[in-house]
Amino acid sequence: MIDPLMDIDSHDRGRSANEFAAPGLVRADRWVGVPVAAMAVVVVIYASSMVLLGDTVAYARWPGVVTLWLIVAVCWVSVRRVGGRASVVMAALAMSSFAAGASYDLWATRAGVALPMPSPADIGFLLFYPLLVAAILTAVRRASRGLSSSVWWDSMMGALGTAAVMAVVLEPVLARVIAEPSSLATSTRLAYPVFDLVLVGCVAGIAGLVRLSGDDRWALLMAGLLIFAAADMLDALQLADDGHLPDVGWVIGLCLIAIWVAAAEPDSRPSRGGVEPRSGSAALVVSLAAGLVGLFLLVLGTRVQVSIVAVALAGATVAAAVVRSHRAFRLLRHLVDLRRHEATTDELTGLANRRVLYAEAAVRLSDRAAPCALILLDLDRFKEVNDSLGHHVGDELLARVGARLAEDVRDGDLLARLGGDEFAALVEVSDREQAVATAVKLRELLTAPFLLDGLSLQSGASIGIAVFPDDGRDLSTLLRKADIAMYKAKLTGMGHYAYSSADDEDLDSHLRTAAELRTALGEHQLVLHYQPKVDLVTGDVASVEALVRWNHPNRGLLYPIDFLSVIQEAGLMPQMTTRVLEMALDQASDWRRGGRPLSVAVNLSASSLVDNELPDVVAAMLRERKLPPSALHLEITEDFLMADRDRARAILSRLRAGGVQICVDDFGTGYSSLAYLRELPIDELKLDRSFIFPMADDERALALVTSTVGLAHSLGLRMVAEGVETDSAYAELARMGCDQAQGYFTSRPLPAAELDAWLLGRPDSFDPSALYPSG
Repeated sequence: MIDPLMDIDSHDRGRSANEFAAPGLVRADRWVGVPVAAMAVVVVIYASSMVLLGDTVAYARWPGVVTLWLIVAVCWVSVRRVGGRASVVMAALAMSSFAAGASYDLWATRAGVALPMPSPADIGFLLFYPLLVAAILTAVRRASRGLSSSVWWDSMMGALGTAAVMAVVLEPVLARVIAEPSSLATSTRLAYPVFDLVLVGCVAGIAGLVRLSGDDRWALLMAGLLIFAAADMLDALQLADDGHLPDVGWVIGLCLIAIWVAAAEPDSRPSRGGVEPRSGSAALVVSLAAGLVGLFLLVLGTRVQVSIVAVALAGATVAAAVVRSHRAFRLLRHLVDLRRHEATTDELTGLANRRVLYAEAAVRLSDRAAPCALILLDLDRFKEVNDSLGHHVGDELLARVGARLAEDVRDGDLLARLGGDEFAALVEVSDREQAVATAVKLRELLTAPFLLDGLSLQSGASIGIAVFPDDGRDLSTLLRKADIAMYKAKLTGMGHYAYSSADDEDLDSHLRTAAELRTALGEHQLVLHYQPKVDLVTGDVASVEALVRWNHPNRGLLYPIDFLSVIQEAGLMPQMTTRVLEMALDQASDWRRGGRPLSVAVNLSASSLVDNELPDVVAAMLRERKLPPSALHLEITEDFLMADRDRARAILSRLRAGGVQICVDDFGTGYSSLAYLRELPIDELKLDRSFIFPMADDERALALVTSTVGLAHSLGLRMVAEGVETDSAYAELARMGCDQAQGYFTSRPLPAAELDAWLLGRPDSFDPSALYPSG
C-alpha cells in the first residue's frame, strides 16, 4: 500500500488552510480565552466534586447540567468570533443538543416523569453525534484542500479498522440489542454504540490525515472524542463501579471538544502553523495497521463468534486496502514510466539525451559494416544570448533549435542533445560526401531567424563530422574526433568541417595556444601598438587606436588574427579586454603627463559589451588614473548593436553619460538599420576599409563614401576613414569633408615609444605635401 506520489501531492499543502494551521488555545483572543478558562475551572471543580463527594453531587444533577451549558456558551462565543463558520456552528449546535437532552432528563427525573425509549432527551443526545461528525468532516475538508486522494484513503482505512476493533469491544452491547425484537426503542439503543464507533473512527481518520505537534487543537479534539466515547462505552457495558465516572467523562470530553472549537482561527487571520498533513511513510502506518487489523478480524471471525457489525467493518477495511494498494501500484507504475522517460529524454528539448545516444550507438555500431556519420553541432555565440537576453531566452532558443532539427531528421537516424548548446546526430550515410551534405542541410535549417521574446535572433552553428568506421569504431572515438572537427569549423569560420587525421595536431596546437594565452595574460606578454588618426583639415593627431599584439616568447610578435579566435573560444575575452583597457589608459596617462593629451580608442567585443558592470568598471579605471572620460573612445561593431539594441542602448547610454566617446567600427559592413544612428548615443563612425580601397576606380564606391560622410555630418557625428593607404584616397577624403583618416599611408600601428618619435618628427605646421607625394 505504498504510495510513491504521496510526498509530491500532499506535503506541506494543507498548512495554508486556517483549520489545520490554527494554533492552540494560548493563541486565541483574550475575550474568548476568559470564558474558556472559566469553563475549564468549572469542569475541574465539577469533576473533583464528583470524585470526592460522589452521590451528593450526583444526586443533585444540576451542577453537571450547568457545566454543560457553560460549554455551550463557549462554543457560541466562538461562532461569533469566527464569523459563523459552518464547522463551528454545527459543533455549537451539537453541544446545545446534548445539553438540551441532559436538561430534559434532569427535569423529568426531578418531576418524577417516566422517560420512554426514545424520549425527547434521547433525541437531544442522538442529534449530538451527527452534528458533531458533520462539524468535524466540514473542518477536515476545509483543512485538507490540496491533499491527495491517497491520504484520504489512508484516513478512511484507519477509521474503518478502528471502528471494527471497537465493534469487537462493544460485542456484548451490540449482541444484546440486536437480539431484542425490532422496534423504535431497539433502534434507539443500537444507535448509541454505533455512533460511538463513528466517533472513534473519526479519531483514527484524523490521525491518518495530520501529523500532531505539542500545541495542537486537533490533539484536543481527538482526546475529547476518545474520552467521550470511552464514557459511553463504560455506561453501555456497565463497567464503572459507580455511576459517576461516565458523567465525568462526558463533561471532560465535551470540554476538550469545546476548546478545539474555541481555538479556531477567524477567516481573516493568517495561518500560524501548528499542524501539518501527514506525508511519506508516516502516513502509511495508520492505513497499514488498519488493513492488518481488518484481515485479522476476518480470520478471527472464522474461529470465534464475532458480531456481524465487526465482520462488516473488517471486510470494508480489507476492501479499502485492496483498492488503496491497486491505486498505489498504478501510481508506482506511472512513476516508473515517468522516471524512465526522464532518464532517456532531455527535459528542455524533448530529444534523446546523452545516455540514450551512448546506449543506441553501442547497439548500432557493434557489428556494423556500412558507414554512418556522427554529426556534432554547437551553436555559435550562444553564451552571448544567455548573458544579454537571459537564460529563459537561451532555453527557449535551444528548444526551438531542437524542434527544427527534429523535423528534418530521417526515420532511423538518432538526434540527441548532449548538454548546453551541443546536439549530436547519428545518421545513415553512404560515404563522407553524403555526411557533409547532411551536415550542411542541418546547418541551413538554422539560418532562418527565431522570434524569441519579441526579438528576431539568427542562430548560426558550427558542425563537426566524424565517419564510421574510418574515423572510429565506437561512439567515444567518434565524439572526440567530431569535437575536433567542430572546433576546426569554429576557428576557420567554415561552419562545418569533416575530421581528418591531420586535425589532431591542429587541436593540440589550439589547446597549447589557449594554455599559453592564459600565461600571457598573467605575465603581461600582451602589448599595444597605436595607430594615429589624422585630422584631414589640420593634419593634427589628437587620437590613436590601441591594437593588441602578443609578444610570444618563442614565436615572436603575433597579430590578433593568430590568437583572437582562441581567446574567444577559451572564454578569455573579458580578461583580455580588462588588460587592454588598463594598458591603453596607462599610456594615455603617461602621454598627458608628458604634455601630449592624446585620446585612446579601444575595440570591445560583443561578449565584453553584455556586461552590465562595464560602465562602472570603465569609470573606476578613469578615476584611478585621473583621466577625463573624453580620453577614452570605445569602438563597437554594428553586429552588437543589431543583436540586442535595447541592451546596447542601456549600456552605451551609461558610458556616454559618463563622458566616454562611442564609435561604431567597420561601419557599413553589418546588416544594419540606420535607425540605430538616431536611437543610440554615438559620437563617431569609422567607415570600413572595404569602401575606401576601391574609391579610385569605382564611381559607385566613391558615391557611397561621399553620401556616408554627408549622412554622418547631418547627424552631428564624426567620420573616420580607416584603411587609407594611398595619397589619392587621402586627398579625395579630404576633398569630400571626411574628418579623420587612419591607415598605412599616414602610419602603421607603432609601439608607444616609436609613435612618440613619429609625432616628434612631424612638422609643426600642416603641409599636405609632407604627408604624401605630390605627383
